[in-house]
Amino acid sequence: MHASEIIVKEVTTRKELRKFVNFPMQLYRDVPQFVPPFYGDDLDDWNPKKNPAFEYCEAKCFLAWQDGRIVGRIGAILSKKANEVWHTNRMRFSQVDFIDDPAVSEALFAAVEQWAREKDCTEVHGPLGFCDLDREGMLVEGFEHKNMFITYYNHPYYNTHLERLGYGKDTDWVEYKIPFPSLESREAQLMLQIAEHVRKTSHLHAAVLKSRKDYGPYIKKIFDLVNQGYQHLYGVVPLNDRQIDRYYKKYLPLIGPDCACFVMNEQNEMVAFGLCAPSMADALKKSRGRLFPFGWAGVLKSLRSNDTLDMYLIAVRPDCQGTGINAIILEYFLRRLSEKHIKYALTGPQLETNSKILGQWKMFPKEQYKRRRCYIKTL
Repeated sequence: MHASEIIVKEVTTRKELRKFVNFPMQLYRDVPQFVPPFYGDDLDDWNPKKNPAFEYCEAKCFLAWQDGRIVGRIGAILSKKANEVWHTNRMRFSQVDFIDDPAVSEALFAAVEQWAREKDCTEVHGPLGFCDLDREGMLVEGFEHKNMFITYYNHPYYNTHLERLGYGKDTDWVEYKIPFPSLESREAQLMLQIAEHVRKTSHLHAAVLKSRKDYGPYIKKIFDLVNQGYQHLYGVVPLNDRQIDRYYKKYLPLIGPDCACFVMNEQNEMVAFGLCAPSMADALKKSRGRLFPFGWAGVLKSLRSNDTLDMYLIAVRPDCQGTGINAIILEYFLRRLSEKHIKYALTGPQLETNSKILGQWKMFPKEQYKRRRCYIKTL
């Protein structure tokens, strides 16, 4: 019996887009490590009216069909700004998932590569999003662990398929699992001493935050610092004002004042910040990534009571890097969260070449428990 034909179609309707976004829930329905993203956010990613990145991006997404059922998906993003900033001519692939059939993955990537050639691109790389605050990197180590909702989970066979199709490593990100220290521990005491020294010698202070309502004056400063501090990192382009508004509304409501540290100097300029939150993995898995009608209840419960902390973002102004300011952020979290029964802190993906960010964990016992990869192929 011959295998039936695989048909790859571009997604053109809202109904098809919902199928595109929902496909991972079908593929990973029996995989306990898979944690879905926010369903509504993934829908908005591909909507030019909702995603400000379309001001400088073109994008398409595709579904692979076989015998009337979906067997794979892939997105393609042409970031004109990234190509301009980094002097490249690349197409990004994004949100890729497929069954363990080489014919399916080959057909999906052929669709992306064909569009890339039509746009005169010379390389395809990914998985990447529209910007650096989107999910990026294919998991290559740590398949036994749950993903954060801000990262991908994928089957191990994905990597075999990509290598077979001629894709190789361009860069890797690593993630750490860190036992959350008690205030009395040697590591915490050393951190507190460093933080006190830096605070006094550099005349810095952490902003006083009592509720999320206090975030207002700091929002623009947070993302200005992201644009400054992350500009040298892989594939990063500056966020525009509409993107800042989108990501602020997406993430900041999830982060309580105990989990937001804004370090200010004497001129009330933000020189560093850190954002984290109790893990929402179990709540999002239960709600299948949907907040309505009942998903919010589980998310709010997880934010109030949880033994795992997800570290989202830490940034330091470039002229202040290497001065120990990170210690003020980590001290803030240690003090504010010391009675929250946190057992572990999980870092988000960090470039393996980013020695400054990786170095901030050197005094803590830690486990590098995941690695994810950006693949690239020359056309």
